[in-house]
Amino acid sequence: MAFTPQQAILELGPAFYDPVTAARFPETILRFRNDRAAAEIGLHDLGDEQWIAHFGRFEPLPGTLDQPLALRYHGHQFRVYNPEIGDGRGFLFAQMTDDRGRLMDLGTKGSGQTPYSRFGDGRLTLKGGVREILATEMLEALGVETSRTFSLIETGEALERGDEPSPTRSAVLVRLNHGHIRIGTFQRLAYGQDVENLARLTDYVLRHYFGEEPGDDAPQRLLGHVAARTARMAGQFMAAGFVHGVLNSDNINVTGESFDYGPWRFAPNWAPGFTAAYFDQSGLYAFGRQPEAIYWDLMQLASSLRLIAEEAPLIEAMEIFPEIFQRTVAEAMLWRLGVVPRGPEHDRPLIGAIERALVETETPIDLFYFHGFGGTLPERFGAPFAELRAQLAHYAPRKPRDHPYWSDAAPCAMLIDEVEEIWARIAQGDDWAPLNGKVAAIRRMGEALA
Repeated sequence: MAFTPQQAILELGPAFYDPVTAARFPETILRFRNDRAAAEIGLHDLGDEQWIAHFGRFEPLPGTLDQPLALRYHGHQFRVYNPEIGDGRGFLFAQMTDDRGRLMDLGTKGSGQTPYSRFGDGRLTLKGGVREILATEMLEALGVETSRTFSLIETGEALERGDEPSPTRSAVLVRLNHGHIRIGTFQRLAYGQDVENLARLTDYVLRHYFGEEPGDDAPQRLLGHVAARTARMAGQFMAAGFVHGVLNSDNINVTGESFDYGPWRFAPNWAPGFTAAYFDQSGLYAFGRQPEAIYWDLMQLASSLRLIAEEAPLIEAMEIFPEIFQRTVAEAMLWRLGVVPRGPEHDRPLIGAIERALVETETPIDLFYFHGFGGTLPERFGAPFAELRAQLAHYAPRKPRDHPYWSDAAPCAMLIDEVEEIWARIAQGDDWAPLNGKVAAIRRMGEALA
């Protein structure tokens, strides 16, 4: 595919962003480039020096934005409204069309200070970048709609951080996203009672991300789309056993594509109270509370749109969330289990049986899916799985277990001990082989599941 630059964000006007300049880094050492993602937007033929020029020094890509833009937004952070935020260590670098005809963004993390940095240095730790690679690769392989880590370049600065050994190494990350418009983008406009720009943003999102022309019912149509997409994201998280960690309203993309990975974890077993962030002491964003958290954020979008729409149609637009969430959980879990769905009346009881068995036995989530792929559970899964085994007997496999992955001794997983070991090998010996090997293993698993 040829590179097809876009500048759609400029339609919104300067009330939505601030032009900024990228930081100058002492070094630009290329550590990761995602050629698979780059092929989808026509940039896979860039040489390494060109890659570093664009994604380490941020020389503009031809035909797209002349200068990076720090996007403006507000948001609820752990249910406390914060009007002091925005792109504080990142910016929108470029827009383009992908091979599916979608408007895509290249955005940064760790690219320097902006008007919204407050007291931060605008930088990203190399460890944070490595963790984002692992999160996005694993989620993509498990069928979750996610941003992709596009590039990671080490930048040669020593960073001080209070939550990890310091000084620590620095990096700048570029992610490929289906848009960077957040629920918090709408909240900021509602906070300022900016009705004109709230309507402009609504029309922009409908046109560019949902392929619809605006009209008098634009706010409720937009909310319906976001409700469906975020419900789907919540269901995919549960099927993947994934805990995002910080589901604040400024971290919810209106396209329903998960992004911005900080203290994420994959749950080792089906434990609804499992949390990812050490600072989430109340368990607000625990594994089992993620659908509730995402729905709460959706309500903040509805509240913002109340400035330009009547309440009743907005309430109606949100009512689709529970049904789509339940359907997505079933479809995503059965996809990962390698069987063909039979319909809600059959699938929901099966999902209930899976959850009960996993909770009762504390069986590792990845192990269950690995051995049960195709719908036949080995005898090692004993009496607590009897109900589940009986129900699975009525399900047809969606593909055979003929990929070499299914002959491995253990499933490809992504638990915190392995994440820390991968980073330790980099930190202590600059050994990138474990990271590269893990990315290859994750992609191999993705091939087996696809």
